[in-house]
Amino acid sequence: MDDTVVVALFRHGLTGENKRKAYLGWNDSPLCSESKKISISNRYQRYFSSDLSRCISTANILFPNNDLYLLSHLREMNFGKWEGKTYEDLKEVPLYQRWLSDPISYCPPEGESFMDFTRRVSIGWDKITKEILSHNIQGCALMTHGGVIRYLLSEFAPQHSDFWSWQVPHHQGYELVFAKEAFRRRERCTLLREVPLTAKGLG
Repeated sequence: MDDTVVVALFRHGLTGENKRKAYLGWNDSPLCSESKKISISNRYQRYFSSDLSRCISTANILFPNNDLYLLSHLREMNFGKWEGKTYEDLKEVPLYQRWLSDPISYCPPEGESFMDFTRRVSIGWDKITKEILSHNIQGCALMTHGGVIRYLLSEFAPQHSDFWSWQVPHHQGYELVFAKEAFRRRERCTLLREVPLTAKGLG
């Protein structure tokens, strides 16, 4: 229907750093072998992606032979000096403990504050919105990161749930279905549906 807009959100595949439960923001990490075997039947008119290689690689697996519009705005939060560190590495650090208890007020050293992160993602969303509306795109996919998807769901899912309440697994996406005018006005979508990814060869 030409009066709706579908925006699908996908998290990149599992990486080695994800497996060790390390903070992975602007640093990068190769996809694990199981993430190279995922597939999806859904197709879209336009594909946007974080410019980090784990997202580009995942997008090329799920949506081969399609142009990607790369946006640094879709990167994960920058964890600064905590990149690559785990909870065990950081648990005795007082600033880390303060950040865990109040991530809005505190910031990783040389990293991004929550406010800076959400402002950046919001600017990226506005760029995507402009592209969708100017080209009359009815369906697009975003290949991005867990934190970005949590923020977008907290802003645009039909019912409000805060950033921390969303679960964003690696091998499942979400489609947000908007009335076009609501999308233009930056309002919430009317329907949220899960999009499962499957292992190649298993349907």
